[in-house]
Amino acid sequence: GTFVSAFTVLCGARTDLPDRHVCCVFWLNIAAALIQVLTAIVMVGWIMSIFWGMDMVILASDQSYKEQGIPQQL
Repeated sequence: GTFVSAFTVLCGARTDLPDRHVCCVFWLNIAAALIQVLTAIVMVGWIMSIFWGMDMVILASDQSYKEQGIPQQL
């Protein structure tokens, strides 16, 4: 999933790092995907991928609330 999300950045997906260039965000996602694959043997990569996915969902929902003007509950 992280590997696929890296390519969505190149297709124009919004990121939480607006001050970074698209290529920089792409390589950060590629690096995260490789770390997850390399450490999956010891379960660290699997756990990291779960948290990374949770972060993506949280950031996506925050962005959708901002676009719709809906106040968020904490």
